[in-house]
Amino acid sequence: MAEVEAAKSLSGLLNGIAQMVYYDNHAVTEELLKEELFSDVSREKFQLLLDRMRSLLKSIATADMDQAQLEAFLTAQTRKQGGGGVTTEQAAALSKFWKNQRVRVRESLLAQSRWEPALRGVSWRVDLQAADSRGGRGRSGPVALMELELGRSGQDSEFVCLEVDEAKVNLMLRKMADIQESIDGIVHS
Repeated sequence: MAEVEAAKSLSGLLNGIAQMVYYDNHAVTEELLKEELFSDVSREKFQLLLDRMRSLLKSIATADMDQAQLEAFLTAQTRKQGGGGVTTEQAAALSKFWKNQRVRVRESLLAQSRWEPALRGVSWRVDLQAADSRGGRGRSGPVALMELELGRSGQDSEFVCLEVDEAKVNLMLRKMADIQESIDGIVHS
């Protein structure tokens, strides 16, 4: 009977951590979890357990582990020496939690990583401007007209219109190439 209660408490702790970290539920606090699930455990032991479970859950979620990866990871954790690992009961609770919550945690992480407002669309064209009808020296040569559609999820779009000449287009292309190089450097390092 005590093992069943321990498993329920661990499951509740993992769900509570997910509520705090991934689902942005401010009603769930460490104090609430301690009082409701581990009232008979000292504050220090609870904090160690909470930190360990939070860290393991973060590792699992960040790697978006499938069941095979999770089992290998948890097996390695149960074999750790020196108190840094997990018990088989904790591993079972983590496995059950991840099986049920993987999709929801992943969706939450993706939502948290999106920048707002987001670029929803781009339309552009190139115009050739004719000479000024009064004989003035207006701009001549091609001009790029761009319309950017920006928006936050669940809201109407806003539009930004830009008119740039060939030099500005070339400058933008160079800047975008620099950004791509920086991203490639981070990804491939």
